[in-house]
Amino acid sequence: MTNLFDYLTWRGDLTMDQVPLCPVDALILSALSYVHFDDLIPKGGRSSISIGQAAQAYLATPVEKRGRCRCEEDLKLLRALMEAPRFSPLLLSHYEDQFIPEEETQFGALAISLPDGSAFLAFRGTDATLVGWKEDFNMSFMDTVPAQRAAADYAQRFAAAFSGPVRLGGHSKGGNLAIFAAASLSAALRYRILEVYSFDGPGFTSYLLSQPGYQELLTRIFTFVPQSSVVGMLLERKEPYTVVRSARVGIFQHDPYAWEVLGGGFVTAEEVTPGSRLTDRAVTAWLSQLTPEQREQVVDTVYGLLSSGDANLLEETFQPQNLAAIVRALKDTPGKDLLAVTDSLSRLVRSAAQAIRQDTPSS
Repeated sequence: MTNLFDYLTWRGDLTMDQVPLCPVDALILSALSYVHFDDLIPKGGRSSISIGQAAQAYLATPVEKRGRCRCEEDLKLLRALMEAPRFSPLLLSHYEDQFIPEEETQFGALAISLPDGSAFLAFRGTDATLVGWKEDFNMSFMDTVPAQRAAADYAQRFAAAFSGPVRLGGHSKGGNLAIFAAASLSAALRYRILEVYSFDGPGFTSYLLSQPGYQELLTRIFTFVPQSSVVGMLLERKEPYTVVRSARVGIFQHDPYAWEVLGGGFVTAEEVTPGSRLTDRAVTAWLSQLTPEQREQVVDTVYGLLSSGDANLLEETFQPQNLAAIVRALKDTPGKDLLAVTDSLSRLVRSAAQAIRQDTPSS
């Protein structure tokens, strides 16, 4: 089973002049956006730096002084890109990184110049921060969230200043942002979009699906989900999707480094697993039982509890001092809010049970 790193070993020495950008390249560039390059990539379009130079500078920076990195595989990717003639000379610019807890905003993006004269706009997915996860859940009751509006503004500013063709892409929430940004571009700029890539990105509310920009781009949107997709099946979408085989199981198939690669594409399956379909039906049925106001109440209550201590990252909520803070906060949480959470969880369990019964053949 081959993955992104095997692909880089196999095709990394072939420049994009020799072999044009393919979906696997798009996933690699999307994953690159997870690295917090901070001041290493120029903001705006006044100057640029190559992937090789940015990767070398980032890896040479002491761990305690460099920007956050999502996982060890991202560091491995930087090392591989630095050595790959296919990616090392590509120029990076227009770096943006927004993290505003009080506005529940987590957004990141960068632009990559490609040899064919086009640009690839890579949008960062959800990181490990509580704010990032909160913003994701906000999508269930808000027509737009701050990261989507930031992505639309970013794409509009870039496309207005850049005269060439544009591609957009992202993994997880980044895929959602890429589609949202592309669909939100003015009609005068939308025609220059070549492709939009979403790699296991969640869907949308009816707000975006009804927009003319989204309808116009349907044939240029390429969505990929793993067999056991959970994130990519959330909310709604109208564009078709390709199912990719993964070396991992369950929700861990969301990890792009586990996706199986064949040539310049992915190893595909005919459909998602029964478990993925069951989860999709259960979550869809559950959300349909809750009004947007109820969803907001539940999300805000849970977020308030998790962030009651000093935790900034999701994993930090399990530290003893933060667990103690959550227990203290429970005592001060209004009963109606706690009741809303328990009622919501009960509905989720019932929706899951109903979905399982529907999948169980009657004897």
